[in-house]
Order: sequence, then structure tokens, then C-alpha cells
Amino acid sequence: MYVGAAVAVGLFVDLSPAVVAALRIMAAALVLLAWRRPGRAAWRGRRVVWAGVFGLATAGMNVAFYEAVARLPLGTAVAVEFCGPVAVAALASRRPRDVAAVVLAAAGVACIADVRWSGSPAGVAWGLAAAALWAAYIVVGKRVALAGNGLDDMAVGFTIASVPLVGVLVADRGGLGALSSPTVLALAVGVGVLSSVVPYALDQVVLRRLGRARFAVLLALLPVTATVIGLVFLGQVPGAVEGVGIVAVVAAVALRSRDDDEPAPGSVTPS
Repeated sequence: MYVGAAVAVGLFVDLSPAVVAALRIMAAALVLLAWRRPGRAAWRGRRVVWAGVFGLATAGMNVAFYEAVARLPLGTAVAVEFCGPVAVAALASRRPRDVAAVVLAAAGVACIADVRWSGSPAGVAWGLAAAALWAAYIVVGKRVALAGNGLDDMAVGFTIASVPLVGVLVADRGGLGALSSPTVLALAVGVGVLSSVVPYALDQVVLRRLGRARFAVLLALLPVTATVIGLVFLGQVPGAVEGVGIVAVVAAVALRSRDDDEPAPGSVTPS
């Protein structure tokens, strides 16, 4: 996911973050449609409605995340965005350790925001917007994963989300022009596959076997992964206070209790 994000950052030189996010979803939709070829049932009734909600939430999350990444280091943006999974994982329980997890996450984000607010308040705001949409992605994604064929529904959802994203390309001066560049299109497909098709397909597999809360706990590695990718590929070195904030967010997700997570209907226990 974050190798794809590092590639996307390179596209920000010529394209706006919203256009890159739009191209990412559109490319992922085309790849998924060619791969899955969802049948008529996937385009009907409540199933297509939930697929559409999932696709729109994911597209909004991607746009907000790229807008944040354009203004903040990759690891910092992911740590702020991580408020969403923390909320999903912790707010389902009122146990002391879960309340402590929320407080610890808030403290971590406060450390990051204290460093970044003066330099890029918009980056922090976009990161928090991405956090809210990430929470929606987990909640709706769980429903989609259990309602039918999650990968087919993801293809449908991304296709539906691509319709309003055409407006993003039209509204942005460089959006339609990007479609005439083979290099940009190839990079957009690469970002779509790396950042959407592969990780989101894996999410659908995992969400069928685990509850939402435990799934969110497993995401604890992502801020660390993003920080490492940002350091290696983009040369982004977090400051001391930012580093403390990122570690606090990861610790908050790890602190959240696991034994009261809801079972996933029809789940399979990995051997």
C-alpha cells in the first residue's frame, strides 16, 4: 500500500493529489472488472447499494489521504489517519484498557498535530477526514465481505465511485491532460494495483475471518510501515516528537483488548 503511496507522491509534481487519487480508484476498478467480471447479481438490490457506499467511502478516503500526504510526511499522515481504526477497535468496549487506548491514540495525534499544525493545518485536517472515512471503510467493508462475494462487490463499488471522480478530472486543469500521457497512465495503474487492488483484496479475505475490532488491531503495523517507506523511498525523517506520536498511536491499537471481538459468521480459523 505505501510503496504505491510513495509512487503517488512522485505524481504530485505534475498532478493534484485529488486527480492522483481519482486515477488510482479508476485504474483499480478497471483491473478488478477485468479480473472478477462480477455477474448481474452484484449489480442489483441491497448488494449494489452497499457496494456503492463502500466504493464511495474508499474513494473519499483515498482523496483525503493523498491531500494529507501532499502536505505531511507519509508516516505522519498515516498516524493521524489511524484515529479511524483506533475508534472502530476501541469504542465498541468500555473496558479500562480500551478507554486508555483511545486516550493514548489522542495523545499521539496531539504530539503529531502540535508539530505539524503550524506548518500544515490543512494536512492535519485532511488526515482526520481520512481517519473518519477509514472507519467507514472498515465498518462497511465488513458488511460487504459477509454479504456476498467481497471482491466482486469491491469491483462494483469502485466502478460506481469512478463516476463522480470523472468530475474531479474535469474540474482539474491537469486531470484530463493526464489521460494522454502513457507514463502517467502506467504509473496510475501501478498505484491502483499496489495501493488498492492487492491490499483491499486481502482486506476482504481477512474481514471474512475476523471481526472489525480485531482487524483494526492488526493494522497496528501500518504507521510503522509507512514511516519506513517514507524514510527509504522519500527521505522523510520524522522528528523526535512526531516519532513519539507515531509510537503512541501504534501502542494504542496494540493496547486495545482482543478477547471480546465479535466472531465473524462463517469464519474460518487459519491453521
